[in-house]
Amino acid sequence: MNFSSLVLMEKDKENNAFIREIGSYEVTDGAEYITKMYYDGEVVNIFFDTNKDVEEWEYSAIFDLFNYDLFLEKGYKVEDVDDEYNPTWKLTFDFSEDHEIMSNKIKEVCNIISESMDTVFYDINGKQELY
Repeated sequence: MNFSSLVLMEKDKENNAFIREIGSYEVTDGAEYITKMYYDGEVVNIFFDTNKDVEEWEYSAIFDLFNYDLFLEKGYKVEDVDDEYNPTWKLTFDFSEDHEIMSNKIKEVCNIISESMDTVFYDINGKQELY
């Protein structure tokens, strides 16, 4: 599915209720991997996964070969989310009131996610026997 924009909502940390819409941001390739995105009053939280069901061996291989450094080098924090069916990650970064700054960050995140997924699926190709 192609996405043209993502909406950032503010979420109350205490009761998980959405408080308000912060903004809508034009996106690029990579947005199809994003499953949720919200601002919790402290940081922007983006959850993303493989955008498709993976086999059991792929699950392990993807986590082993995923390039976290692509995110860390750009100042984003990324961590595994273990309680999901498919490999899932949580990415966080500081919020900015400036719409253009946020737009650029979200586009950058989408590009990094897209690059990461393309690379990890290429890297696991033919490695089923290892997992």
